[in-house]
Amino acid sequence: MKEVAALGILDSRPEGATVARGFEEVDAGCWADSGDVVVYPERTYAFPGTRAEVTSHYRTAAVRDGWRPDPEAPPGDLYFVKDDMTLSIFFLTSQNLAEAGHGNRPDLTAGAGYSVTADSY
Repeated sequence: MKEVAALGILDSRPEGATVARGFEEVDAGCWADSGDVVVYPERTYAFPGTRAEVTSHYRTAAVRDGWRPDPEAPPGDLYFVKDDMTLSIFFLTSQNLAEAGHGNRPDLTAGAGYSVTADSY
């Protein structure tokens, strides 16, 4: 788990993005589904800019770090693959923050709050 949580891409972020308050540590864990075990680290950022700026940053940074766009990803989604890992960038909304128990977080829903997750199978 330590190896996956130390992936450099988790610390890559567009200029102006900050680690979100309450998410200072890399959230890491594992889950098992249908017999597969997945280890994941996740970083959450607050960014005052736009989703387009976040998208542009990760399309460049991920490829530079050896990730390839996931050919099976739905159009417009930010999914990349590398070895036995999947990288996803997920934009946060008031609704999905509330569902995750994080309540009202205007710092994450104004601009482009997002999470970066790497799933290692």
